[in-house]
Amino acid sequence: MRGVVSAANEADLYNQLKSSGMELVSCSPVQKESALGGLSIMRPKIKTRDLIQFFMHLEQLQAAGVPMLDSLADVRDSADNQTLKDIMTDVHRSVFDGASLSESLGNYPKVFTSLYVSLIKAGEDTGDLEKSYTQLIKYLKWVDDMQTKIKKATRYPTILLVVVILTIVVMMGVVVPQIVGFIKNLGQELPFMTTSLMATSEFFQEYWWAVLAAPIVLFITYKTIRKGSEGFAYTMDSWFLRMPIAGVLIRKISIARYSQTFGSLFSSGIDVINCLKSAKKTVTNLALIEALETVEARVQAGAPLSQAFNSSGEFPTLVIRMIKIGEESGNLTPVLMQVSEFYTKDVDEAVQGLITMIEPMLTALLGIMILWIAAGVFGPIYASFEHINI
Repeated sequence: MRGVVSAANEADLYNQLKSSGMELVSCSPVQKESALGGLSIMRPKIKTRDLIQFFMHLEQLQAAGVPMLDSLADVRDSADNQTLKDIMTDVHRSVFDGASLSESLGNYPKVFTSLYVSLIKAGEDTGDLEKSYTQLIKYLKWVDDMQTKIKKATRYPTILLVVVILTIVVMMGVVVPQIVGFIKNLGQELPFMTTSLMATSEFFQEYWWAVLAAPIVLFITYKTIRKGSEGFAYTMDSWFLRMPIAGVLIRKISIARYSQTFGSLFSSGIDVINCLKSAKKTVTNLALIEALETVEARVQAGAPLSQAFNSSGEFPTLVIRMIKIGEESGNLTPVLMQVSEFYTKDVDEAVQGLITMIEPMLTALLGIMILWIAAGVFGPIYASFEHINI
């Protein structure tokens, strides 16, 4: 077996492996950037489905009454992902030394986010870790299902976009230049369609490197400015939300993730304030974060949850009414689950609607380009036939 384990020295490493039933054969210190905490890009990435299997395994062992250390050792030995196996080796040692499971998992924030750690800690505080595992599995399955749907929905438009770009590059860089020489030799005044086509083709031949480099340069410039200026980042995020179609989708996906996280945390027994703080971390749009901070501030000031959500202006009135009913009936947990289901369906419909619009738009763009080339090439040729004397 090979792997990476955090240890103070070789003797500590020997003792750790010995307690796990293994014998140390050879070892060497790894580079700092390759250590587990850094999760080097050369190591296998831990996917969402790996985490689902991980928590399902822990849930089954917890339900069977297996002690924590034995459960962690079993998960470690059965893990297929080498990175996860190495992490669990370190987690097992940390728990064996007296740390709690939430503290041990919290040492790897790139794998186990604050949401996971909060749910595990809530289970430790209430003595019901099995419920925390169940909530994590449900949340991770929701995340995995959402990612899968978005990938499937965007696959065909992405392929079509690549085809459109390749068609434009081949036509403008290869096909059109071969025809341009023939058209120039016709010795007649060329229409605007043809001259614009020739100018575009010449631009592609002369500055093809700029065409290819421009998107990369713009992306790097945008990322650099965004990282260095919070005001610019906030302005851009606000603009993204105001976009006609994509803005609605960004808003719904962010609120769906927020609602699902909030519902999972609250149903695990975590207080409302900590639920709001942890759920807010799942949102990346600064304009939405500002609105959710308003919700948090109003709840801390004593306002009801429904009133705080209503003041943000980001939640539909139907959701506000559902939360208000849950507050009045004292049965908020199932209502929050219904809210997350509401947004999940809403996001599915929004994604499908966007994809339905993108496909004909790209097809139309390809058709317009081909029509432009046909009109620019065949127009002068047909016009030259009028000057032929029979």
